[in-house]
Amino acid sequence: MKKLKKALPRVLSRALLAGAVALTAGTAAAQGQLGRDLTPLGAIKAGNADGTIPEWMGGITQPPAGYSPGMHHPDPFPADQPRVTITSQNVGQHADKLSPGQVAMLKQYPTYRINVYPTRRSASAPQRIYDASIANASRAKLTDGCNGVTGAKVGIPFPVPQDGCQAMWNHLLRWRGESMTRRVGQVNPTAGGQYTMVMFEDDFAFPYAREGFDENTNVSAYFIQRVVAPARLAGEILLVHETINQVREPRTAWTYNPGQRRVRRAPNVAYDNPGTAADGLRTSDQLDMFNGALDRYDWKLLGRKEMYVPYNTYKLHGDKLSYDDIIKANHLNPDLLRYELHRVWVVDATLKPGTSHVYSRRTFYIDEDSWQILVVDHYDQRGQIWRLAEAYPINYYDVPVLWTTLEASYDLQSGRYTAVGFDNRERMYEFGVPLSAGDFSPDALRREGVR
Repeated sequence: MKKLKKALPRVLSRALLAGAVALTAGTAAAQGQLGRDLTPLGAIKAGNADGTIPEWMGGITQPPAGYSPGMHHPDPFPADQPRVTITSQNVGQHADKLSPGQVAMLKQYPTYRINVYPTRRSASAPQRIYDASIANASRAKLTDGCNGVTGAKVGIPFPVPQDGCQAMWNHLLRWRGESMTRRVGQVNPTAGGQYTMVMFEDDFAFPYAREGFDENTNVSAYFIQRVVAPARLAGEILLVHETINQVREPRTAWTYNPGQRRVRRAPNVAYDNPGTAADGLRTSDQLDMFNGALDRYDWKLLGRKEMYVPYNTYKLHGDKLSYDDIIKANHLNPDLLRYELHRVWVVDATLKPGTSHVYSRRTFYIDEDSWQILVVDHYDQRGQIWRLAEAYPINYYDVPVLWTTLEASYDLQSGRYTAVGFDNRERMYEFGVPLSAGDFSPDALRREGVR
């Protein structure tokens, strides 16, 4: 682990792309390239020099033949085969395109491997998101340091980011549809692979993404999560209001406890407090790869690099799989995971003096085509790799939106992991459901509070 820590600066310095848009280049000039040399969300439209990353051609713009609404999304690339398989035996040959956490996983678990498939730049979004993102480039600003955004509407606020705070806000305010409901499972397997499935019913609403969004309302997202199984946990409910200016109005959260039959404010549902029913294997701010306030870290934007990241994981999403097919000891079944070579933005976060968090440092690898965080390395207080988090995304092409079908956090010190999002045996995510602010009020939470 100490060797990995020392090697990180060298790995990043080799991998950061010299040809990427310079962070200190004229912002106006770079913004003028949006929709031309850059995609509307700020990605480099062209492929790379050796052709292993293709040109972005708009992503998936319509479902594949045979798809009907409500289906688990068929793989649009069923004929693709791995180009290379990375294991503990050959990881040294590929370390410059992996994160230190991924390298640690490969070295620690002989059963783990990374199957690298052809790169498919499938990320896409509605035209109005592209138009709003281009408009935001000249009007969005950070406010109160890193703690808020003003002047942004609907789209990515900073498609040409100049610092780490802007890049992280792009993830926090990225396109995820206007609303969504889902029923998903979470597991926390033992080191031997035994698990109990915890089932959630989640509702999301993203007022920021709606036409006519008024930033004075200051709420970017609503989230309600109900635990429905197992019986010993069923009935617990969490409600969160996520804000844009987090100094003016911090996030607010409430919980319903079925034993007490009471709704309570929950200021501790944030930062490094334990994630819901995750057995201490992830923090509250790890859900959706990162959520919440940015105020405890200093954020440095290191640039772009080419990296092997999870992408187009339709095989993992399939409805013919049993959960036993997916959940294995120490890690998910690697035969069901798909990795591709993509350009990612690299953001390094170091804990501010005088603040506290269980992670002293975190390095985020963010998809340039969608602003979805794909990989995170989490470091402990000794500066050693502690946890690797990975997001396994697909393009929900009926929306369209690139978002996760599953996300996992691997604890390299305990040999355990937690994974959330299992929907293979459940109804498909429902996007665009009619949800209003009233559906996410404390009063609504009280009405739901029946075990």
